[in-house]
Amino acid sequence: MDVILLERIPRLGKIGDIVNVKNGYARNFLLPQGKALRATEAKKKDFEIKREQLESQNLKLQSEAEKIHNAITNKTFIILRSSGETGQLYGSVSARDIAEVVLEQGFNIIRRQVALNQPIKKTGIHNIQINLHPEVTTNIKINVARSAEEAKKQETETLMKDGTVSENKKEQEDSIYTR
Repeated sequence: MDVILLERIPRLGKIGDIVNVKNGYARNFLLPQGKALRATEAKKKDFEIKREQLESQNLKLQSEAEKIHNAITNKTFIILRSSGETGQLYGSVSARDIAEVVLEQGFNIIRRQVALNQPIKKTGIHNIQINLHPEVTTNIKINVARSAEEAKKQETETLMKDGTVSENKKEQEDSIYTR
């Protein structure tokens, strides 16, 4: 099925591209999510009229994502969970939990923007990718620990390994999230 893309989709195309995709992908994902239109002659003409509006809206969303990217890149968030002596969590940390922690710190992030293939099941510092916009991604660090003291200890151990010093220690101490 031929579709007109309304936003950039990785490994598929950018705004305005007419691409051929499988019928199920178009019907079950692209069309319901509003990411594409069927490529009929009437829709092609409508799209050309609305193209500038869509591109300006995309640039606006991208600039907002860039602002969040600049503020959140390489920031560390602490999540406290109960775990065994070996560091195995009794539950897990999911994308929803990460989005809640980031949202509490004042950054507008939703669950589906968190690129987490599998839930976190061990204590420690984990690098997580956040997809703020199809063209803007960033990385944050999630420090999963049993207590605030353990979180600080993990942070200092990581800093000793990396040889860097944290500039925003006070912000990290204020960003502890418990559940």
